Amino acid sequence: MTQWAERIELFDTTLRDGTQGEGVSFSAEDKVLIAVRLDRFGIDYIEGGWPGSNPKDAEFFQRIRDVELHHARVTAFGSTRRAGIVPEDDANLQAIVSSGVKVASIFGKSWDFHVTHALGTTLDENLRMIGDSVRFLRAQGLDVIYDAEHFFDGYKRCRTYALETLMAAWEAGAKVLVLCDTNGGTLPDEVYEIVLAVRESIGAPLGIHAHNDCGLGVANSLAAVRAGARHVQGTINGYGERCGNADLIQVIPNLQLKMGYACVEPEQLRTLTDLSRFVSELANRTPNDHHPFVGRSVFAHKGGVHVSAVLKYPETYEHIPPELVGNERRVLVSELSGGSNVIYKARERGIQLDKDSPALKEVVATIKNLEHQGYYFEAAEGSFELLLKKAIGEYRPYFALEGLRIIIEKDDMNDEPVAEAIIKVRVGDAIVHTAAEGNGPVNALDNALRKALVDVYPELARIHLTDYKVRVLNEDGGTGAKVRVLIQSACDGQSWGTVGVSPNIIEASWIALVDSVEYGLMLCGVEPLTTPVRAAAASG
Repeated sequence: MTQWAERIELFDTTLRDGTQGEGVSFSAEDKVLIAVRLDRFGIDYIEGGWPGSNPKDAEFFQRIRDVELHHARVTAFGSTRRAGIVPEDDANLQAIVSSGVKVASIFGKSWDFHVTHALGTTLDENLRMIGDSVRFLRAQGLDVIYDAEHFFDGYKRCRTYALETLMAAWEAGAKVLVLCDTNGGTLPDEVYEIVLAVRESIGAPLGIHAHNDCGLGVANSLAAVRAGARHVQGTINGYGERCGNADLIQVIPNLQLKMGYACVEPEQLRTLTDLSRFVSELANRTPNDHHPFVGRSVFAHKGGVHVSAVLKYPETYEHIPPELVGNERRVLVSELSGGSNVIYKARERGIQLDKDSPALKEVVATIKNLEHQGYYFEAAEGSFELLLKKAIGEYRPYFALEGLRIIIEKDDMNDEPVAEAIIKVRVGDAIVHTAAEGNGPVNALDNALRKALVDVYPELARIHLTDYKVRVLNEDGGTGAKVRVLIQSACDGQSWGTVGVSPNIIEASWIALVDSVEYGLMLCGVEPLTTPVRAAAASG
């Protein structure tokens, strides 16, 4: 950690507040895996859940006892004692103690309206509930992080009482006082002013817990730090109820790279992208390509002028080097591309193109023409590389189509239709003529092509089609409209996209399918047999 940088304490609540988001659910095993990953990343506190509230959280706290964490401290969440009872009789507080943690994070009411209307108790009793709960947990040997729920709303309604609730927790022994924007409706300038005023009124360490209901969770967290907060709570990828919590994936690099605070070691920060995707995977969520800092598209460049500048000086269009957060630069090819885009993509593939070469001009012109027809190479880098190899004379086809026929039969209106593809291809000096069925014409065509080639190219058995998309390009064309087919394929951990366009969906699918097979075989290191007499179908 940089010696002179002021340290920010990171508190992750993905396993508790994050799971309150709609559609987010982790098993106890998932929660343990995430906790280990957060510890490795450098998070200081991991809020594991609310012990006693459900069996899954109870299992997590039981299992995490046997896991060796090297940096993070696991915390158990709960509320202050209930009104009218002593802490020793409060099941919630007893569950925190029984969970085996050494740190508790408890919340209490700081908005007088909530005390009288939601809790249905008196303002004085609420203060006693806060103080009694913190003292009880401290007496059990636990550090206490106090979350002042609805603090900003409470402060704006009754400043004096909101501060009294903080003092009740502080005087009882709380380690840090966390100001919560529970409804997510406070603006950054308000957060800054209120945190600054609280800091001047109470000489206690302050934290921030922001929600994202106005899209300001990250901004409010940064504003609070500017005002003096040194403890920041949030979740990975911003998961959480309603619009989510402050996203630590954005908060951490902003604090460390932009504002000069120390959060995690530089080598840990370089795993930020992997951390985001790891949690997305366990949450069964597709990663957001436009997620700041870590998304696949955030360091992607498309315009030719941009790419030309980035090739010379990356800082012209990148606010940070992508490798600082474990991301990577990507250059896209499209109708907006210039020669710089193509040169960059060629270099990625070990192909040298001179900026004045005829091949470069041919590729740029072909891309612009094909994209005008409806091709989309941003999602079809397999088709793009094949096009590039054709332009420089390095393309060798693996087979050539001699003919195909597709039959769709439905013998009974109550039965599903059956598709059959009959295909004839030339492979080297041989003609292969075969047929296969499928649950649709494209599936039958795929099956027939594989059947025709797999004996010659057995590596084809390792290549799998993972996604198939069709988009109508001119809706006013009705049933005769032009369509674009995008195919995603994978083999041994590598994936690639290919594209085909035609007014005939079978032809568009065939073009994308041929590119998929040929590019996959090329990736597998397979050499084509003797070049067929007739060139294989190619994009465009």
